[in-house]
Amino acid sequence: MSIFGNERRLFLEGEAETENLGAELARLAKQMGQGLTVFLEGDLGMGKTTLSRGVIRGLGHQGAVKSPTYTLVEPYEDLEPPAYHFDLYRLGDPEELEYMGIRDYFNGQSICLIEWPERGEGLLPAPDIEIHLEHQGEGRSVVVRARSEMGASLLNELELIGPGH
Repeated sequence: MSIFGNERRLFLEGEAETENLGAELARLAKQMGQGLTVFLEGDLGMGKTTLSRGVIRGLGHQGAVKSPTYTLVEPYEDLEPPAYHFDLYRLGDPEELEYMGIRDYFNGQSICLIEWPERGEGLLPAPDIEIHLEHQGEGRSVVVRARSEMGASLLNELELIGPGH
């Protein structure tokens, strides 16, 4: 792993490591005791939902974690802190987010995971963390960037994710 300013670059060999990264983000967010907005970027099939599953399970959810591709948001309000998993891939117009009360989700206390955030540009708040995933060999190259002071604090605490961790 290398650290350059406010970003970390990781290589994740598979699904388990991707989920582990999500669980580590959940652990840190709980430890910090405040909300977190995470933008998840990458092509189809790069692991955005897998990473989200790791966060949601890391917060204590026991059931299935599905991609909210058709519903736009899947709430996990019983978790501490509450989490909301957004998938904006099928969003036709960012204004649709206003109709669903998008601002109510970003209350400073919840974890909001947003896949395809560029489709909600102009209506989404700035992220604390951006995570970009792309295919590299048999695994995924991941760049985690801090975009806020809280994101930078979280990034500084991020533990190594990899085999044996």
